[in-house]
Amino acid sequence: MAKCDQGYLCIVCGQEVENIEDSGLYLRYIIGEVNEDELQLQPEHHIRCNPAMAQFIVDDHFNPVILEGPFDKRELDASEVLLREQLVTSGWKRLCEVKSKQLAISEFPLKFQ
Repeated sequence: MAKCDQGYLCIVCGQEVENIEDSGLYLRYIIGEVNEDELQLQPEHHIRCNPAMAQFIVDDHFNPVILEGPFDKRELDASEVLLREQLVTSGWKRLCEVKSKQLAISEFPLKFQ
């Protein structure tokens, strides 16, 4: 495959991030950690290649990620963990939804009130 035919490559494992629902970059965009104008500048990675974030996705359709060490959510404040789980899980669900609804990129982000 020609380089121009490849999608975004994961900076962790080097493999192509083939599906948007596996995209750590777009997950970060949806939850407000990356601005739309930064999407072309930020590195891409599979969600599972970033266990510090993936551990916060709590959903029956996502196999849990366990992280050992200083960023292990089990070692963090329980109320902060709950907030982060709600945000990242909602973002991941939205990420899965944008593909099926074929939304414009500007419609991806969660609406915060």
